[in-house]
Formats: sequence, C-alpha cells, structure tokens
Amino acid sequence: QVQLVESGGGLVQPGGSLRLSCAASGLHLDYYAIGWFRQVPGKEREGVSCISSSDGSTFYADSVKGRFTISRDNAKKTVYLQMNSLKPEDTGVYYCAVRGPYGGSWYVPSEYLYWGQGTQVTVSS
Repeated sequence: QVQLVESGGGLVQPGGSLRLSCAASGLHLDYYAIGWFRQVPGKEREGVSCISSSDGSTFYADSVKGRFTISRDNAKKTVYLQMNSLKPEDTGVYYCAVRGPYGGSWYVPSEYLYWGQGTQVTVSS
C-alpha cells in the first residue's frame, strides 16, 4: 500500500534551517505532484508548497516564498522541503501528501489522496 514517511523535523532557533524529507513507497512517485502542509492545534491544515509531477513546477504559500524550497528526487522516491530563515510562526506539524487528479488548487487538502503521519517543527529561542 502507499506509505509516506516524513522526517527531519525538530527544534530550531529563529533564523535557523531544517530540511524535511518525505519518503514514498507503494507508488510511482514520478507520476504524482506532492504537497507539503502544516498544521497547528486549533487551525486548519495550511498548504505550504507543492511540486508538480511533469515539469517540476513549484508553488509556495506567500508566507514562505523566498525562504522555503521544495524539490524531488524520483529515483530515491523522496521529496524535500528546505526551510531557511525560520520564524516562530513556522511552528507546526508538517505533512507531505500525494496530490490527486482533481484539477483544483494545490493548497486545498481535499485535493490530496494520501498523507504521511507528520513531523513536528518547532521554531523557538
């Protein structure tokens, strides 16, 4: 079955960096767009970034543009999220997800078929 496993989260000071990884199994990763979302208690899951399956086009939430970079290595079946200049408001549980063929907006959670279990990112001094 399809499995997504996130890793790389942790505690980091403001201004620091982390690189999240999303390792996929049970599917041909190169066929699918992959998104990263984050969530904090009491708030809806927020789209952070997405990378397409075809031409590698990337999409970012305004709040992370210029600081985060999404990339993929189809041979390793892994998608990455490089996060630089982290801010306390970046704190949350980060999830990766496989996007479905529905043609809607990349930042809408219902567009995604499969989800990982999440990894905690805490930005605090």
